[in-house]
Amino acid sequence: MDPYLLLRIAHSLPAILLLLGVLAHVFMLWKARRGGDAAILQRKLRRTRMISLPLLGLLALSLPVSGWGLVDMVGWPLGQTWLLLGSILFALMMLCGLLLAGRLAAWQALGEAPASSRLLGFTAAYAGLMVLLLLVIMGLMGAKPA
Repeated sequence: MDPYLLLRIAHSLPAILLLLGVLAHVFMLWKARRGGDAAILQRKLRRTRMISLPLLGLLALSLPVSGWGLVDMVGWPLGQTWLLLGSILFALMMLCGLLLAGRLAAWQALGEAPASSRLLGFTAAYAGLMVLLLLVIMGLMGAKPA
């Protein structure tokens, strides 16, 4: 198999898994909160913070490495507009991920007490912004010059 194709697959797969992972956790936490059982919600928040967020972070951190490998293999200069814009959006997405992790920690620290609507609003906003930025980055990478 062509090394370029292998690297493209190794770059695309973590991006897809990252998007699906964020969406799955948003749905899982939304469903647990709607269920009303605080113990289940706390268990899901703990699992998300201790297992899923580090794994999603590793997936996200693999993207610049494999992306640089693709750009280097093809020979594109790093100063192209689509690449710079994608890098800036990726940095914003990582910042949203860190802010989301902080909001989830605050939510978990509340324990059995109900979360304020402001906390839930920020949590949902950060998760939604992450999904939106991922979709924009994927579209930008898909529309790159051939």
